[in-house]
Amino acid sequence: MILLTVLFLCIISTYSASVKGHTTGPSLNNDKLYKFAYSAEVYVDRVKASLQKSAGYRISSGVDVNLLWRNPENDDDQLVKIAIKDIQVENVNERPADKNIFKGKSTEKIIGKEYLEALQRPIVVELVRGKVKSFYSYQNEPGFTQNIKRGLASLFQLQLHSGSSREVDISGKCNTTYHVRQDQVTKIKDLDSCETAKKRFTSHNRILDASTKASSATVYVLEDSFIKSIKAEENFVFALNYRRKTGAKIVSKQRLELKSVQAGMGLIAAKQVAGVIKTLDPNYVAVPLEAEPVKSECKKCPSLSEHWQSIREHMHPDKLSKPEAAKSFLSFIQNIRKATKEEILKIIRSENKELLPQVVDAVTSAQTEESLEAVLEFLDFKDASTFILQERFLYACGFASHPSETLLKSLTEKFKGDVANAEIRETFVIVMGALIRKLCDREGCKLPAVVEAKRLILNRLEKANKDDNVQMYLLALKNALLPEAIPVLLKYAESGEGPISSVAATALQRYNPSFLTKEVKETMNRIYHQTRKVHEKTVRTTAAAIILNSNPSYMEVKNILLSIGELPMEMNKYMLSMIQDILHFEMPSSKIIRQALKDMRTHNYDRFSKTGSSSAYTGYITRGPDVTSTYGLDILYSGSGILRRSNMNIHVFDRNTELHAIQVVIEAQGLESIIAATPDEGEENLDSFAGMSAILFDFQLRPVTFFQGYGDLMSKMLSATGDPMNVVKGLVLLTDFFQEIQLQSGPTARAEFMGGLAIDISGGMEFSLWYRESKTNVKNRVAMFIAGNTEVDSFFVKTGMEATLETETSLDFISTVQFSQYPFLVCMQMDRVDSPFRAHMTKYEILPSGRRYTARRGKAATLAGNEYPLHQENSNMCKKVFGAKSDSAGSWF
Repeated sequence: MILLTVLFLCIISTYSASVKGHTTGPSLNNDKLYKFAYSAEVYVDRVKASLQKSAGYRISSGVDVNLLWRNPENDDDQLVKIAIKDIQVENVNERPADKNIFKGKSTEKIIGKEYLEALQRPIVVELVRGKVKSFYSYQNEPGFTQNIKRGLASLFQLQLHSGSSREVDISGKCNTTYHVRQDQVTKIKDLDSCETAKKRFTSHNRILDASTKASSATVYVLEDSFIKSIKAEENFVFALNYRRKTGAKIVSKQRLELKSVQAGMGLIAAKQVAGVIKTLDPNYVAVPLEAEPVKSECKKCPSLSEHWQSIREHMHPDKLSKPEAAKSFLSFIQNIRKATKEEILKIIRSENKELLPQVVDAVTSAQTEESLEAVLEFLDFKDASTFILQERFLYACGFASHPSETLLKSLTEKFKGDVANAEIRETFVIVMGALIRKLCDREGCKLPAVVEAKRLILNRLEKANKDDNVQMYLLALKNALLPEAIPVLLKYAESGEGPISSVAATALQRYNPSFLTKEVKETMNRIYHQTRKVHEKTVRTTAAAIILNSNPSYMEVKNILLSIGELPMEMNKYMLSMIQDILHFEMPSSKIIRQALKDMRTHNYDRFSKTGSSSAYTGYITRGPDVTSTYGLDILYSGSGILRRSNMNIHVFDRNTELHAIQVVIEAQGLESIIAATPDEGEENLDSFAGMSAILFDFQLRPVTFFQGYGDLMSKMLSATGDPMNVVKGLVLLTDFFQEIQLQSGPTARAEFMGGLAIDISGGMEFSLWYRESKTNVKNRVAMFIAGNTEVDSFFVKTGMEATLETETSLDFISTVQFSQYPFLVCMQMDRVDSPFRAHMTKYEILPSGRRYTARRGKAATLAGNEYPLHQENSNMCKKVFGAKSDSAGSWF
């Protein structure tokens, strides 16, 4: 036993002797000066472009490294001095002299004497087991020079064994993985995992947003346990999801190569790090290794008022359908985001009534605390005369790209107060519903403001007595899409009357099919088959659409098919058209429908030969590598041939997400008395009514009423001008992406993508008793401007790339019905005018003096107008409608 103990002690002592002097990180020799060549390069360009033509710059220098102190009790604890020498700044790629902004300028002129001196002051780094424990520099040094030194110091941080850890360096606290192979170490940093204070926000819907990819790898080559060379590279790629050609990349490279080892100063004798630092320079202080915020000041930038004066002419109401309006809108938002509350209020209070709505659009879309405070201080909701401004403010809130809890809280408080206009009060609640959904989608459902707003809507809906109030809260739930609201919507869909039942049913239609439980489908089946009560055609067809779009069972499909032939005539035709549309467009339920159609009781000539004018059709607008967009037109008539509902939809899809871009629904009821016709079953007692409802970018707007009641109908028919009624008009912030990036080499980068939409949606409904004709016309006029700017700001030089895209178009949906004969002649048209399209790309490098290099590319084209195809039956009908019109044109006398 004694012999074993002695043997064990001998083994331990031998092992201890073998590891003495060995470190788990890079190890410097005493009394040596290591001289390195260092370079940091930045490239900015299009995603797939070659780096040889990129904009960018290179900083090169010498770097001296020597050991100051080694912990006598721990070889793994070292204090290292790092000094930057002989700094040069140049183009990253060779360029002719007339395109070289650095030509003829000394480094001192480029960087500035003060910054150059600061950059050359040494730093001290304490390395413990290869990781930076402390970073010592000078307290009042400029943040820009400090960050470059942090980037250099971060390169010396590595471990000599494979594995993962969470490290702090210039990028923040990040997940890092090391792969060690002989004298080579590869360090992979997961940039997405980095905890950092850098600013970032994204658009609510993924399709409207930009996507990012980031990677970081550093390869170390070692010799005698110290660094022989380092190569580090970071790549950042940004692209618009709906147009990936509009994208950019930033590449940052660092190289450190050992050139020589010379005799250096001896070690400083001390027991503690503090003693060494005090001996070296008492002015040294420990500062964080993580980068500090650095922001360049714009010395020649115009003030907010000056900028507004330069763009205000483009924001006139008559010019809102032009891309220049959307471009000015975006640039104004960018400047508002930098402005104070007082600067914003100054412009709002001084502008005239024609331009003020556009100012409110921009101020609200800026989504800063200052802009929200300014617009809320200006608007007085007790004053009904400022209705237009209040509505524009609320709609801009509904379209908010990244709403805050403060915004929802402010709207809830205002709604609880005195709101003079009933329509504004309704819009308040509808917008609150939209904000609830956006905050919940970002895991904010438990925020106090969200909880309070949900409680308010649900409680007040439960207590509401008037139909208008019930409809108002149901529209809010239609935007909020709360899972807990489904039972409430089911109740109103089945037991409600008229518009209330219709709103509840269409709200359920907006839910993802995964939320549509067995209870939902049972209720929809009862509504469609009228098990408990008679329902209007509009509600029944919505119920059928919900069933068919939510993984229907074989029996559900079979029962719907068997009902065709037993329905009112136009509903028969509509349901038949819906089934055929699902089959021809290969929608998810087409497989189960084909299975049910194998039964001859459901698939026979009698059932599939029903006549009528109602129809449903879906087609493609675009099918591209990034996104696909579809249009859908369906129209349902009453048995008397008068429009009951027309529905135009545009959806945009990518691989994972759907965006309901536009929906315009025109509904009419109780109009049979105009032509002395008999109403359909269940619609005998409906009041005369016509109105329009719209969804824009997943946001349900407040419905618009054309007329309500027979007296109002006759009055408006007699005084009709034929002009369409506006549903929404204004400027919408479509895409809003911003990300700040800390490059490992020291500079700060940013990527910003903004898309603005100038939009005007209007619709009208006309009757001609003389010609026994009705016409609905929905006009969608839009102009879009998209700008992407990717920039690296190195304080003494800015380099980046700006890409812009602009287009304008008009999309009209016209439905004409002639009921002077039977069967009625119905023609549906969906037309798009010629659309100019322009794209530009500019790469640039700019010195603070104003000296700059730019390289531009651009293209312009016109997308030809198009009349979108519908089914052949509609084309044949249109020929008859317009043929009948031309025949009657010469028979006036």
